[in-house]
Amino acid sequence: MRMLVVWCPDWLVVAAASGAGLPLTIPMAVVAANRVVASSAVARAEGIRRDMRRREAQGRCPELVVFEDDPVRDARLFEAVAAAVEELAVGVEIVRPGLVAVPARGPAGYFGGEEAAAERLIDQVADRAGVECQVGVADGLFAATLAAHRGLVVEPGRSAEFLAPLAVNELRQPGGPDRAELIDLLRRLGLRTLGAFAAITERDVATRFDTDAVQAHRLARGLDERPPSRRRPPPDLSISTELDPPVERVDAAAFVAKSLAERLHAGLAAHGLACTRLGIYARSERDEELGRVWRCAEPLTPNGIADRVRWQLDGWLRVGGPTAGIRTLWLEPEEVVEGKALQLDLWRGEGHAEAAEKAGRAMVRVQGLLGPEAVCTPVLGGGRDPSERARLVPWGEELTPAADPGLPWPGHLPAPSPAVVFPDPVPATVFGEAGEPVHVTDRDMLTAAPATVGVNGGAPRPVAAWAGPWIANERWWNREPRCHARLQVLIGAQPAQAALLLGYHQGKWVVYGHYD
Repeated sequence: MRMLVVWCPDWLVVAAASGAGLPLTIPMAVVAANRVVASSAVARAEGIRRDMRRREAQGRCPELVVFEDDPVRDARLFEAVAAAVEELAVGVEIVRPGLVAVPARGPAGYFGGEEAAAERLIDQVADRAGVECQVGVADGLFAATLAAHRGLVVEPGRSAEFLAPLAVNELRQPGGPDRAELIDLLRRLGLRTLGAFAAITERDVATRFDTDAVQAHRLARGLDERPPSRRRPPPDLSISTELDPPVERVDAAAFVAKSLAERLHAGLAAHGLACTRLGIYARSERDEELGRVWRCAEPLTPNGIADRVRWQLDGWLRVGGPTAGIRTLWLEPEEVVEGKALQLDLWRGEGHAEAAEKAGRAMVRVQGLLGPEAVCTPVLGGGRDPSERARLVPWGEELTPAADPGLPWPGHLPAPSPAVVFPDPVPATVFGEAGEPVHVTDRDMLTAAPATVGVNGGAPRPVAAWAGPWIANERWWNREPRCHARLQVLIGAQPAQAALLLGYHQGKWVVYGHYD
């Protein structure tokens, strides 16, 4: 999906300076756990870098103003920026304080192109929020974020080309997984650019690295970190609460946030789900409705949900929010993925949760060693042939069938289904009583009753029983329609009999599978 990202450079420093009433013309840095997590452009000119120890930073720049990291402050002040973007674009999602994303299609269509939309949003944020920003557009959130760092609009389909020359250090983004060890290892292996990392096959990456490295490899290739398939959350997972008295203070909002977060997470966990996009909505005493969506790189924990609710309420109550107290608050999981703990689908019943979780961790470990496709779950769906009905879904992804099993599927095979379906059909020959080859006529009838069947060049074996044929006429509207017939046969004599599923297409017989 084309994404438009609005990025406010050095937002942690900008928010801290704004809260302290200081200009950005002096060297400033934000510190967490005695290490620099953000610095102003003036401080960087003095040699201040991220991850530098506080004492070393102050030694290099004695006049450096140091602020403690405060996520609540950063989120509260960023609400003004998100609100400014929302005035011109729908679908606003806060990735983290300082970075907001929207689908590019809406604003690009309204303002006459992606570049025009980017220019308009830059002016809007400057006028409404008084903050400088940069805008980037590309395929996917990761590429669009890096494009925003450079103020670029990447042409559709060229995200991988845009990412190729960038350093692998870009895989480590604020608010995302800590990939310092992975980046260091890639550099030592000589893979210093995203393009060099992307050139390695996914199987080789999965064999050598862990699951997070496979996700990073997808980003380097210009793909989404997770496959696009997402499970639609059941409608009963949304939770709401009536606040009496209405919330007007930040401390009361923090208490409400914790309670709602625990309820939402418990409901998701009961369905084996985890939230990756959280919708936070509120209604004031004067019926003013507010809403904001937070996007997360990793599935949200109860603390992660509570933090985002608290940040959002803090922003609404202090910066441009409702004119009265909040009386109704509800949370909606806008997007969910499979939970990290294993479902109890394989071992149902009380007392098996611990064993199921251990099995789940083992399967994820195997995926980390051999690749996502190494551990799969079969899913039955619709279709006319057994090979079409079964789909192997990588472990942890949404268990959705390839085709809707509820459709009528005229021409489908009757039960039972073959126990084994060959990935590549095996050649076969079918002969009648007189030794003549058996074919299927244009009237969908056999030219003779099957008497013997040979498989893969072997000697023909007598047919003890047979049923069919079942005809499937597909794509009849196309210039090249597909018509094929299926036949069930029992060949050989006891105790070495074999039940086979044969297929006939374009004058040739094949074995699709065999029955137990």
